[in-house]
Amino acid sequence: MRVFLAGATGVVGRRLLPRLVADGHEVTAMTRTPAKADGIRAAGAEPAVTDALDADAVRDAVVAARPEVVVNHLTDLPQEIDPRKLERMYAANDRIRTVGAPNLAAAARAAGARRIVAQSIAFVYAPRGAPIKDESAPLYEGAPAPFDRSVEAVIALERATTASEGIEGVALRFGWWYGPGTSYAADGFTAEQVRKRRFPIIGGGAGVFSFVHIDDVVEATITALDRGAPGVYNVVDDEPAPMREWLPPYAEALGAPRPRRVPRWLARLVAGRFVAFMATELRGASNAVARRELGWSPRFPSWRQGFREAFG
Repeated sequence: MRVFLAGATGVVGRRLLPRLVADGHEVTAMTRTPAKADGIRAAGAEPAVTDALDADAVRDAVVAARPEVVVNHLTDLPQEIDPRKLERMYAANDRIRTVGAPNLAAAARAAGARRIVAQSIAFVYAPRGAPIKDESAPLYEGAPAPFDRSVEAVIALERATTASEGIEGVALRFGWWYGPGTSYAADGFTAEQVRKRRFPIIGGGAGVFSFVHIDDVVEATITALDRGAPGVYNVVDDEPAPMREWLPPYAEALGAPRPRRVPRWLARLVAGRFVAFMATELRGASNAVARRELGWSPRFPSWRQGFREAFG
């Protein structure tokens, strides 16, 4: 089929693009960086050099490509994170979701695409009730700043994707990525912080994380091109786990020292409310609906196996 891929040179896009081409799809791949166009051509796709925040340019690019499916893997995340400056550091990514995603959805409608598949996140559920959430659970509106703005951005992205009249919209709520090119990779920022013992278990470490290997992100995206009813799907592995359970094995797999433990009040003072929330109150996600409705299952069903293979 004809596929328009936005975010073609990001962490997911770099692995997704060659798979789409290998599967025989006719791909137009969007990047905002002119210097990356040659790499897209070399991968077998047609480049579209376009800024996602420019609605007219996005519409022109998508209409020219005449896609059957539009895939939104747009991100604008910093390589390194300072927990005391999250509002500024996440601003660009929030804007990609609140402005870029609606631009892309409107362009997909204008082009007559039948389906749009968009990247969302599975770690925005409200910290109430059960530790593991399905897609019907409420999102964390009213979260501590600056996470409140990011949650609103996710809501805007999902609304633009799934509520577009005349087009099938699918939002894939991914867990925390690990594997090549991610922050949790051996050469990633999170791994570096763990090696330096700057990524401690906070309080009781009860915050529940749902992980997903980057290759499973790619496979879920490919599956969603033509499977599943419109709506949202959690795309995570089978074993959501509290920080106190997954962080020591992650450090061990990296060959890093055992993580420190720090009280919640100290983490909140040093790193802020958001970091303390993630470590102690975060809710995990269930992949049951994606397994049943998309027919997707993770190649890495648990981070335990995934961490060992990633760093072994």
